[in-house]
Amino acid sequence: MRKLLVLGLVVGVAILAGLYFIQGWNAAGPARQPVPVLIASGSSLASAAAQLEKAGVIGSSQRFLLQAKLFGGTDPIQAGEFEFPAHASHSQVLRMLQNGKTLQRMVTVPEGLPSVLVHDRLMKAPTLTGEIAVPEEGTVLPDSYSYQRGETRATVLARMQRAMDKTLAELWPTRSPASVVKTPREAIILASIVEKETGKAAERPMIAGVYSNRVRIGMKLDADPTVIYPITKGRPLGRRILRSELQANNGYNTYAMAGLPVGPIANPGKEAIAAVLRPADTKALYFVADGTGGHVFADSYADHQANVRKWFAIRRARGEM
Repeated sequence: MRKLLVLGLVVGVAILAGLYFIQGWNAAGPARQPVPVLIASGSSLASAAAQLEKAGVIGSSQRFLLQAKLFGGTDPIQAGEFEFPAHASHSQVLRMLQNGKTLQRMVTVPEGLPSVLVHDRLMKAPTLTGEIAVPEEGTVLPDSYSYQRGETRATVLARMQRAMDKTLAELWPTRSPASVVKTPREAIILASIVEKETGKAAERPMIAGVYSNRVRIGMKLDADPTVIYPITKGRPLGRRILRSELQANNGYNTYAMAGLPVGPIANPGKEAIAAVLRPADTKALYFVADGTGGHVFADSYADHQANVRKWFAIRRARGEM
């Protein structure tokens, strides 16, 4: 009888221990806040578990490994930077490692961002390493780019520039007879002006059409952003353009010369490049703001002057003049 009691006690303890072990697989972990951990390429589950225990994501690497062997399946773990949520269970941690749900770090380049500001964003991006020079204007494709902790800024920049090369190579063969650009570089130059002249995506082909018409007949582009660029290299001017700056002959100022500037004034996006390769079919030579964030277009100078007067009236009503 006594042996049966002892045996029953042993069995009961074993069952309780087993239940505790099984429940521990899904129990809340020790981390009190999200914890980022970088799992290097080629890491084994054992080495990853040691990292996770050291980082405070799991309480015991040995228990985690045993539970993973019993309950976690045979899928290999993935490399990368993971952000484990607060109190992540062992089962949740292993699923994240096996599914490759890595932390997504992003750096975004908006359409029309000049290269000095691209440089600023890359230099401020957390966990990137190394120094870079300001990239050549017009070589970066605006987009959102993911990166990993410890990746170099030069690597991310090269990815941005390869994206621009690929996009331009894809779009260049699609240009229409209405396009006035003769080389891919000219496409980038004109697209950078289009990008800076309108914040409305739907207007890009029309703005491109106006500038294409002007280039075609040898008329000056008279684009304010080309006046500002050699002064600030793309940073905000913060004041009115001076008369002397409108008269400056520096290769960029399209008030002082006909044709395209000597180089881009920003990094144009895919849609702006497509717009200069396939501009709108229009006779318009002029445009001015319409007070809504867009522009109104005109074929003749007389019509343009009437539109300008309307714009000035709007500004006076707003107290801007």
